[in-house]
Amino acid sequence: MTASGADLGGEVALRLAQQERELVRLRDEVARWRAAAAKLPLRTDSDFTSVSGSAVNAVYTSLDQPADGFGATTLPGQYPFTRGIHPTMYRGRLWTMRQFAGFGTAEDTNARYKFLLERGQTGLSVAFDFPTLMGYDSDHPRSEGEVGKCGVAISSLADMETLFEGIPLGEVSTSMTINGPAAMLFCFYVAAAERQGVPIADLQGTIQNDILKEYMAQHAWIYPAEPALKIIVDLFEWASYHTPKWNTISISGYHIREAGATAAQELAFTLANGFCYVEHGRERGLDVDGFAPRLSFFWDVHNDFFEEIAKLRAARRIWARHMRERFGARDERSWRMRFHCQTAGVTLTAQQPHNNVVRVAYQALAAVLGGAQSLHTNAFDETLALPTEESVRIALRTQQILAYETGVPNVADPLGGSYYLEALTDALEREAEGLFAEIEAQGGVVRAIETGWFQRQIAHSSMRFQSEVERGRRTIVGLNDFEEEAEAPVEILKVGDAAGRTQRERLAHLRQQRDGALVARRLDALHSAAGSAQNIIPAMLDCARAYCTLFEIRHVLEEIYGSYREPVFF
Repeated sequence: MTASGADLGGEVALRLAQQERELVRLRDEVARWRAAAAKLPLRTDSDFTSVSGSAVNAVYTSLDQPADGFGATTLPGQYPFTRGIHPTMYRGRLWTMRQFAGFGTAEDTNARYKFLLERGQTGLSVAFDFPTLMGYDSDHPRSEGEVGKCGVAISSLADMETLFEGIPLGEVSTSMTINGPAAMLFCFYVAAAERQGVPIADLQGTIQNDILKEYMAQHAWIYPAEPALKIIVDLFEWASYHTPKWNTISISGYHIREAGATAAQELAFTLANGFCYVEHGRERGLDVDGFAPRLSFFWDVHNDFFEEIAKLRAARRIWARHMRERFGARDERSWRMRFHCQTAGVTLTAQQPHNNVVRVAYQALAAVLGGAQSLHTNAFDETLALPTEESVRIALRTQQILAYETGVPNVADPLGGSYYLEALTDALEREAEGLFAEIEAQGGVVRAIETGWFQRQIAHSSMRFQSEVERGRRTIVGLNDFEEEAEAPVEILKVGDAAGRTQRERLAHLRQQRDGALVARRLDALHSAAGSAQNIIPAMLDCARAYCTLFEIRHVLEEIYGSYREPVFF
């Protein structure tokens, strides 16, 4: 070894010795601190656990960091994207501000969209009514009393054209929250764009299209798992050629969390679903880099501020690693997890509903600190009814104040390097990996759905949280503490039965005016396509163009695929 090499080696050895002495000193100091703190009285109104029930230490130090300091030392835009998927993050472009909206008829919701766009909303998000979510036309007997009540009623291309009348589909980004009949509504949207003269290759937006979480948590399904997955992969394949800017799925943890899952369960179950979709795409023979860049995610943002930020950071890191190492993706776009967030509807209270404005603001801040690409902020009255114009304006202004007044978007991952946040990120990643192993032991995602494993895990977590609230061990302000005997009434939006009558009339007129023979031929072609191994999206799109209705398309596919019946679990 040269003299200079020996000097360098000695310098490194000296530095390592100093670091070891510092660690010993810090361990001793922390131990003394904890011993002293243990003698001090503590509050009795808290168990000092996260919303998910995980124990939280009183203080975090560098002793809680991994040896490599991986999370804190990587930079935004660099693999594994713990600190964000873009180098500039919000300095380059703010998140898309969406407000989930839909009620009554297509005309009613079109007016709400224009109201929001005029006030600075930068993307649309479609809420469909329950009949549409289940694939029923508005005049179907099972739609009675539900038309337009919890979202907008869309039964055909005609309704979709009206929904976006005067809104240029080549210029706005649209998100559609629908799953069982997702491909059908996507075809209505594509056909509506064609009617506007918009090149469909220019369409930007997302269709939720995540059927696995429906079986786990939300229960808005139509077909059994395997044919439902086949339709999803058909859409992956078709869209990769025809609508390359469109996100063909939004793999959703939101509804899993709303059903009662913990943060780690939401993280693990959602990512496991994502991996399942990738596996099915590869089994079709698709190049993973041909469809994975258009997979997106949708996360719930609950009340535990730091846990939610850590969850989003861990999600990016896990996805990047699995896509690169497990699935062999070579395109960096396949590694980057892009996601939408929505503040947690389950946290809103009917008691003292104006408190929800504060809850939503903190949740929105967590979403942005976690690096969301798109955000919906709930309106304070959504636990009572669909939001009014006033409440949705406040929800939108919450995002705008966060974007333009707080300074938060100026720095990428500003809490990165926090001892607590980095330790939480690592802990959630470890817990998620453990849950992946449990899912595999159950036989994979589909098998674990069929046996009810996911459903039981979520139910147990939900019961734990509810028990804590009922016992007063988890305080919900205004609900089980700090209550008010008399509260001022809140004006709510009331949706009557007029939408149902209007929709029945519109559908009767549509059936009289359309080309009945063409409708029959297109539905027969879809039936033949579904009975073979071919991709059904072209035939479904032809049905949409011919003004076949939602239920007509659903029914044809149901004849081939059957319908899903959930087993009874105990």
